[in-house]
Amino acid sequence: MDTLPLVTPEQVGLSAARLDRVRTWMHQWVDSGKLAGMVTCVMRKGQLAFAEVYGKADVARDKPMRPDTIFRIYSMTKPLTSTAIMMLYEEGRFQLDDPISKFIPAFANPRVYVGGSRGKMETVPAEREINFRDLLTHTSGLTYGFMESTPVDAAYRAKDGVDFQTADTSLKQVVEKLATIPLIAQPGKAWNYSVATDVLGYLVEVISGQPFEKYLKEKVIDPLRMIDTDFHVPKEKHDRFAANYSAGAGGKLDLIDDPTKSRYLAPRKVNSGGGGLVSTAADYLRFCQFMLNKGELDGVRLLGRKTVELMTMNHLNGDMADMGTPRFSESTYTGIGFGLGFSVMIDPAKAYIAGTPGEFAWGGAASTAFWIDPAEDMAVVLLTQLMPSSTYPIRRELRVLTYQAIVD
Repeated sequence: MDTLPLVTPEQVGLSAARLDRVRTWMHQWVDSGKLAGMVTCVMRKGQLAFAEVYGKADVARDKPMRPDTIFRIYSMTKPLTSTAIMMLYEEGRFQLDDPISKFIPAFANPRVYVGGSRGKMETVPAEREINFRDLLTHTSGLTYGFMESTPVDAAYRAKDGVDFQTADTSLKQVVEKLATIPLIAQPGKAWNYSVATDVLGYLVEVISGQPFEKYLKEKVIDPLRMIDTDFHVPKEKHDRFAANYSAGAGGKLDLIDDPTKSRYLAPRKVNSGGGGLVSTAADYLRFCQFMLNKGELDGVRLLGRKTVELMTMNHLNGDMADMGTPRFSESTYTGIGFGLGFSVMIDPAKAYIAGTPGEFAWGGAASTAFWIDPAEDMAVVLLTQLMPSSTYPIRRELRVLTYQAIVD
């Protein structure tokens, strides 16, 4: 991409002929009309071995996808927010087993939903309070409003509910409203994908004394020179912003966010640590290399090696299937654990997919994805714009296509 010259794949133990299967695959998805456009990058041993840009960033305006196209990365925001909170952890500001009510009193004495309807939820006191590790591992008992299985989810979706993406109040007000809604499970007992990382964003704000978006920009995004990563797209970059789609009837693309009218075009009052950023392939590759380097990039160290090792090991009691009822997430559940901000591969055989134990990853709601494999010294970034991410199995397909290209 813009920041890395391409090397021949063979220089880094990959096969050019085999990587060409990724190109063919991308063209098939776009030519079928199911995806507007895609950017895919494969980096190994610190070198960019594959970078393909194909299709349209905006179909209606016939704008081609570019290497510097700006994408909504949604939940790929979470690893950056997790990095920010772990930088404060390294300063000794909190311990992972500290209750978050030390910093957000509204979360003291939480209650857990056990039955009843939204109008009359039955609850019991939580066995213990939510701690920092619960938030980082999605075992806090929080959930997401777009799940539809309980009255708790419905309470998030209600008119006076919780939405970090569109709220126009303040991060503090949204988090304090969240604290009034019962938990969906006892803290530490079950894996539920959730707004937990949005709460971490507010904790960054409370602990650092700076607005969350300011801390993230000054302490993480700017030092890593992620030059196009922000919570909004500034005016001079509007022409690089991609359209966002959903799959309509017969797989036809339906526009759901026009890049010329999007709420991402201007700063917002509430910035989502769980899903608010826009970014580019080049920027996210820099974050991947920072993680592969165990917390350092281009002479700038943000995290210590032992902290990165802690973040990228499995913190669950077993895999996600052992600790959760498979509801929506950006990962499959079997054979996959969770660390502090990332899913972690435990067992590729159980996960039914080529991979390496210790590989860590996540994705975003508009079908974006990344994974980082320390054992293979490799990272892959996939950017496109189609919601929801469960529409097509493009992440699993790309995993197979990238791993089969390793020949050393």
